[in-house]
Amino acid sequence: MEPERVRRRDLAAHPGFLRLLIIRLGAQWGDGVFQAALGGAVLFNPERQSDPVLVALGLAVVLLPYSFVGPFAGALLDRWDRRRVFVVAGILRAVLTLATAAVVAAGVTGPALYLGALATIGVGRFVQAGLSAALPNVVVPRRLVAANSLVTTSGAVAAAIGASCAFALTGLIGAGDAGSGIATAASVIGSLVIVGVALGFTRGSLGPDDAAGTDTGTVRALRAVARGLVDGGRAARSAPGVVAAFWAVAAHRLAFGVATLVMLMLMRNGLSDAGPLRAGVAGLGETVVVAAAGLGVAAVVTPWLTARIGRPATVRIMLGLAAAALLTLGLPMTLLSVLGASFVLGLVGQTIKLCSDAAVQREVDDAHRGRVFALSDTVFNVTYVLAVAAAALFSPLDGRSVPLIVTSAGIYLLGLVVHEIALRTGRHPGDTRGPDGGSRPAVTVAVPTQSAGRGVSAHGGTQPGAPSVTTRSAAPSPSTSASSTSQRGDPGTDVV
Repeated sequence: MEPERVRRRDLAAHPGFLRLLIIRLGAQWGDGVFQAALGGAVLFNPERQSDPVLVALGLAVVLLPYSFVGPFAGALLDRWDRRRVFVVAGILRAVLTLATAAVVAAGVTGPALYLGALATIGVGRFVQAGLSAALPNVVVPRRLVAANSLVTTSGAVAAAIGASCAFALTGLIGAGDAGSGIATAASVIGSLVIVGVALGFTRGSLGPDDAAGTDTGTVRALRAVARGLVDGGRAARSAPGVVAAFWAVAAHRLAFGVATLVMLMLMRNGLSDAGPLRAGVAGLGETVVVAAAGLGVAAVVTPWLTARIGRPATVRIMLGLAAAALLTLGLPMTLLSVLGASFVLGLVGQTIKLCSDAAVQREVDDAHRGRVFALSDTVFNVTYVLAVAAAALFSPLDGRSVPLIVTSAGIYLLGLVVHEIALRTGRHPGDTRGPDGGSRPAVTVAVPTQSAGRGVSAHGGTQPGAPSVTTRSAAPSPSTSASSTSQRGDPGTDVV
């Protein structure tokens, strides 16, 4: 197998890929700054009164664009020149960012603030989706796995750094309306990077190869997306490994939503500084860094673990680990224990998501795979928002709620049970699926493969997975084609 460093060195030599990578880093850094600054304005601003319901509303504003804009962005980006999308979306995002920053600085709350945030983040979704869709135009097919791995990981790191920059900036200039407004406006730097670098591409160089470019084509695309979500549900239902994995991800998103609300209220009102550790907005920054470290560990642990015990067993371990972490680290409700729980939940969430994506890649045929991913993104982000909203109704102002933490742990355990039921009831006599949920052809030759790596479809998105040793039939397999996954960004990263 070709060494990873060789693959990445070849990518670094491609100027088109480097420009797209810079756009990705600038866009996600800006998103991290904007979302963290907005969250600080709503949650940690001493000039505003924050209660759990307002916190839930703020999280909904950040996440709902991923649910409702993402699937439609993919369809439209197959019809619009992507280089133009980057330029126009970058300019529009800059204008909306500055307008939202002005609203924050003026101390305005209510619809003006939330609509501005929704519009800004929604436009940003087109940039993220376009980056994934354009990648095959600058990378040869055999380098797509390495390219997706690099841009997705580095983008997540850039978002975490951006959030940390926002927290550091408000810590220096103050967390009042003026300070929050300045921090929000600072995210415009990411938009300027998007526009400046995108102008370096020639028209049409980023695709699509056959753009419709008409309103009629666009309307057809929107209708196709709506029908595609239904088709995605049908395709997922016929694959037991996918159904089981989706239940596991749903359990994590529900439990993580409850835990997130508790953590935010604890940082706001329930905890105080402890030695070098800080509560408040600084504590939230520490939590982001620790959770991001959990994501990094998951990238290393998941391939190793799934190669030895398979995806279902890995998911079982992670669901049990999350429940144990909440009961042992969550219940003490101290700064140190909250940080420990954040690390574990970051690790667990990313590992389960990687296993879920790999299940879709292996069990869903290429013709339906993109629609299954689009459905999962929509459903699971809505699930997370609903969990936060439900927890807000029962959380005290200081976040110290033993019942909510126990409930979160119980959801993980319930997810473990449902995951097992889905695996067992989905199997039929004569089923040829292997023990890890993948298909097992009748005639096989054992070969090493990166079957759960990252691929890109005509829709362009990245779907992470874990390398493993599997079986391959003598017939050609489409699993390594350039159209193996859907187009999407990565809204499932559990950082906060």
